[in-house]
Amino acid sequence: MSPLPENSSHADPAGGIEPPGFSLEDRALLLKLAHESIALAFDGREVLLIPPSPHLGEPRGVFTTLYYLGNLRGCVGFALAVVPLYRAVAETAQAAAFEDTRFPPLTREELPQIEISLSILSPLRAIIPDQIEIGRHGLVISLGDRRGLLLPQVPVERGWDPIIFLEQTCHKAGLPANAWQSGAKIEAFTAEVFGEKGLL
Repeated sequence: MSPLPENSSHADPAGGIEPPGFSLEDRALLLKLAHESIALAFDGREVLLIPPSPHLGEPRGVFTTLYYLGNLRGCVGFALAVVPLYRAVAETAQAAAFEDTRFPPLTREELPQIEISLSILSPLRAIIPDQIEIGRHGLVISLGDRRGLLLPQVPVERGWDPIIFLEQTCHKAGLPANAWQSGAKIEAFTAEVFGEKGLL
């Protein structure tokens, strides 16, 4: 499955407990991996994808977001846990740098000023609209072969209420704004989000 572009323990939308969170050391390793995978790509080299711990080798969904001088510069990810986290971070970092069609490919000159944020996703769970919590839940809405995903931080940044969040996720999927009321599948996830420098 190809990565999708985007625009501590956590409780999941169904009320269970998500897998253990990531330590400061884990976070530093993953952010370093994201940087290295981008830097090595400029020279046609690949990063070593041997996870340093079993925890980082578990399959997880993840989105990697790049910022250049404080502005969004790319965001690509896996919504589902299809590959080990360590590999997923490397692949989505490169995709965010070079394959997000909203932006031109990253240049070597920009690289020193790039800051990275990672959003590690919980498994998807079915959710009803009344259960959606802004700032806690991300959404996936799907109908047929169309699917849209928005991360938990998106409605917070844009001041959306749950209804607008649902409508905008439908729009992301290429569906009518009211598709969430007309048979579309609504799923939610939580995300452990962390970054570096000014993104902490």
